[in-house]
Amino acid sequence: MEALEQAVTKLSDKGYLDVKVPEGIDLIAEIKKLKEEKNAVILAHYYQSGEIQDLADYLGDSLQLARAAAKTDADMIVFCGVHFMAESAKILNPTKKVVLPDTKAGCSLADSCSAEGLKGLREQYPNAIVVSYINCDAGVKAESDIIVTSSNAEAIINSLPQEQEIIFAPDRNLGRYLNQVCNRNMILWDGACIVHEAFSLERIAQQIADHPKAKLIAHPEAQEDLLKFAHFIGSTSRLLDYVVEDDAEEFIVATEEGILHEMAKLAPNKKLIPALVQDESCNCSECFYMKLSTLEKLYLCMKYELPEIQIEEDLRIKALAAINRMLDLSEKIK
Repeated sequence: MEALEQAVTKLSDKGYLDVKVPEGIDLIAEIKKLKEEKNAVILAHYYQSGEIQDLADYLGDSLQLARAAAKTDADMIVFCGVHFMAESAKILNPTKKVVLPDTKAGCSLADSCSAEGLKGLREQYPNAIVVSYINCDAGVKAESDIIVTSSNAEAIINSLPQEQEIIFAPDRNLGRYLNQVCNRNMILWDGACIVHEAFSLERIAQQIADHPKAKLIAHPEAQEDLLKFAHFIGSTSRLLDYVVEDDAEEFIVATEEGILHEMAKLAPNKKLIPALVQDESCNCSECFYMKLSTLEKLYLCMKYELPEIQIEEDLRIKALAAINRMLDLSEKIK
């Protein structure tokens, strides 16, 4: 008990419970046991490690996980992803306990935008509505009118009047792509995901030359120069569907490498080639934050129900309005 109390005291500094896991423990079996005992549901993003993806009750992209969080009847939501995702689950489920294995699992894109900064931009354009990508913190969501994901952003933008002035935050690459495909001139916040900006066009061009039958598929968070060469551009879930459904046998995949785990399971006979990044010492694009979750941290998180996500009620209600508008619009424009 003393060791646990010390770990809880240090939790805010470390971001996770630094408690020794008993030697020889079967972590997977224990996690499944805890899930049943506590009526818990495990939500995991496609960018998590393969072993955590395989344990999830719901595996998906941001939109799929938001929907799962909104509908769950579990008492405890265990979010294997990054902090803004767990925050979204708490916003949707104020009476449920939401835990995250490591609160230091942040997001470079979310960190690039602040509620204060967005509020200031809004004051410059008083007639604009704010549409924010879900990769942002609760404060930014609260300053937004509508939240979108990469799965539904195009449809939601197209559902808005053409004459409506729009501020789009925080991803400039996704915003630029939406301006093109939706024929808009949205005002873009200057933020970006370091993972999707790390791809090397030069090295990928060599991959294309080495694999002439392969199709390049990319997430719209990637830079414009890369997207120009892509055979298909889509959200994480749509990239997965494309690999499964398309006739091609080889794909160069330009998004976080975690998606390859599920792709390989659903399309075992297809060759999946991670797109190369600028750092020649690394052959794939990996999100450091997504990989902070481990089986050990997941086990401790479920056992002790910490770290827990907490959000002030006034902030939660403001953020909830923007998320609910997304969910409502997504249902209407299916």
